[in-house]
This record gives sequence, C-alpha cells and structure tokens, in this order.
Amino acid sequence: MTTSPEERPAPLTFDSDAGSSRSKFVAGGLVLALIGWMGSGFVLPSEPEAVTETVDEAPRRVAVAVQESTARTVAQVFAAEGQALAERDTQILAETGGQIAEVPVQRGAEVRAGDVIARFETARNDADLTRAQEERNRAQREFDNAQTLLERGTSTVDRVAQARSTLAAAEAAVTAAEEALADTIVRAPFDGRIEALEVEEGEFVNAGAQVARIVDNTPLKIAIQIPQQQLADIEAGQTAQVSFITGETAEGEVRFVGRSADAQTRTFTAEIEVPNADGAIPAGISAQVRIATGEQVAHFVSPAILSLGTDGTLGIKTVDDAERVEFREVEIIRAQTDGIWIGGLPETARIISVGQGFVNDGELVDSRADEEAAPEADTAPVVLGASGARDEEGAVQ
Repeated sequence: MTTSPEERPAPLTFDSDAGSSRSKFVAGGLVLALIGWMGSGFVLPSEPEAVTETVDEAPRRVAVAVQESTARTVAQVFAAEGQALAERDTQILAETGGQIAEVPVQRGAEVRAGDVIARFETARNDADLTRAQEERNRAQREFDNAQTLLERGTSTVDRVAQARSTLAAAEAAVTAAEEALADTIVRAPFDGRIEALEVEEGEFVNAGAQVARIVDNTPLKIAIQIPQQQLADIEAGQTAQVSFITGETAEGEVRFVGRSADAQTRTFTAEIEVPNADGAIPAGISAQVRIATGEQVAHFVSPAILSLGTDGTLGIKTVDDAERVEFREVEIIRAQTDGIWIGGLPETARIISVGQGFVNDGELVDSRADEEAAPEADTAPVVLGASGARDEEGAVQ
C-alpha cells in the first residue's frame, strides 16, 4: 500500500522549546572561560615569586671537656726480684779420717774464726809425730858428727851431704806428722753460724766427708738479673733499696755488675751488698731491689683518654689556644691502678678528657673545663721492671 506525500506525518521540531538554545550558550561560555584561564598565563604572566636565598651556616663545633695538666718530675727506679745470699757459705770437710772424739758445738751455734767444731782421736797421730821427731833427732846427730869429722879431715864431703839429706827428710816427716795432728782438729774458717753438723762423738769419719756447714750472712748479698736493655743504667756504687719478703727493709749498695750475659736468658748478674750486722735477716729469702736510675718529666692522666693515631701510634688529644685539636704521640712511663704517667707532652697541656673520640686532629672545638677532678698522682718513684717493661709501683715480679 502506497502512502501519498500528503498523508505522511510531519517531522518533529523543538523551535518552541526555550531551554534548548540556552544550554548551547552556557556550554560555549564555559569553553571560552576555560580557554581564557589557560591562556591567561601567557597573556598576563604572573610575577615570579621571590626566591628565598639560603645562606650556609658555619658547622657547629663539637663540645669537649678539657683538663689542665702540669708536668712533674718523677724519679725512675729499676726494680727486680732477687734472692738474699750469705756472704760466705762453706761446707767444712774432714781433712783426715778417724773416730770423732769430741764435738764441742751444736747446730745453730755462732762461732768465731778458729773455734773448734770437732776433734778426732789423736793416739795414732801422736805416735807418728813422736817417731818422726826421734828420727829427726837421730838425723841431726849424724849430720853434726859428719860435719865435725869433715872439719878434722877424717870425713868426706859426700858423707856430709848424705847426712844433710837424711836430716832434711826427717824434718819433713816431722812437719807432715804435725800437720796430720793439726788436721784432727776441725776449726771454723770464719765467723758465722753452724747451719749443719754432720758428725757425732764416737762416729768414724773418712777423709773428705762433710763435718759441718757454716754460713756468714753479715753482710748479705742480693743477687738479681739485669736485662740487657737496662744494663747501662746500673753500675757499681749506686744505692739500692731492698725490701725482703719477711717485711724488713734495708739500704744497700751495688758492688758488682756482670759484663757477660747468660747464654739462655741474656741477662746480667748483679750483686747488692746489704749490712746485716746482727744477722737478723736470714739468707735464702726473696727480696725486691730498687735502684734509682734518673728522673723524667711526665703527666699523670687517666688511661681512658688515650687514643690511636691514623698510623696506629699511641697518643692523646689536646686543645691549643686557638681551640684547635692537636694529636700528640706519648709514651707510657708508668701504669698505676688509678692512672698512668705519660711523657711526650709540653710542661703544661690542655688535655681533652671527654669527647676525644668525636674529634680529629686539626678540628676546631668548643672546649669547656672538665668538672670532674683529675686523677691524683702518686709521687712515688717510677719503676722500670726487670723484664724491660714498666710496672706498677710495689708489684713484686
């Protein structure tokens, strides 16, 4: 079925709608406003904001605490452990054999030189001496007769010479018998104390056997060993302070310093003589010897302030007048329980006691006085140990 144009429906139109045209204008206005806003930065550029200039401030200095230290002169002392030895210690041996007839002394007795310690039976020796004396008398008569006959011309020179020889032999026999008789009496060779008595009355003793031991500890001598590093500091004539393990103290004198080192220890033997007039100090006990060897200027500080340099050297850090850190190499002269003595600093120094681990050599710091008191220094002599290392005063090695 065909529809004619007149019969077709007419198309819809909205010309009569008032809101349709208004939305177009609103949309166009928004687009123009957006374009205007975006282009405003090119047409009317905004004024640049003021740039705040940042000024680098100087680095803040590290605060440290310092202690004012003044060097003091301390005496250096060589200390060594030694042993007290008797001046003379001798074993008395029997010079003859036989039976002991008498022992007039006791063990522990004080004797004088020449005092009798023991006597042997002398019956045989007396007989030998008597026989020797008779032989000498006979030889003397024969010699006198031969001499008289020679003067009268009835003897010869050979007979006189033979008689003289016989007389000389007889005199030698008498001397030997007298010496043998003297050997039957055992005497003290010097003043001392009987430390050992090995014989009793009635005992048979062979020649060469020990009869007694006598000790003379007036004076005493203290034997010590000196390391080769300190040999130049010790010489004969120096004064030494000796402390015995029993509590006694005495002043002695170095009387001998060896000049030949022990092959194993490489140390040198030295002897100190200590007066012991009353013999109160026994021989054989331990003793500590101290010998003054000189003086040295040092500072007394806490070991906590020690530092290591970049090359591993031991030192401490100080502050100069310009508040600049200075690393100074030091040497430990003496160690104590409450501090150490160090050398290598000037007479006066401002030592960093707190904060030294946070600053380096050459840095500027803000120094303040340390409120804590510096360690109290012991004014006792500085002790150089026998081992070559410096030790704490009073330590027995």
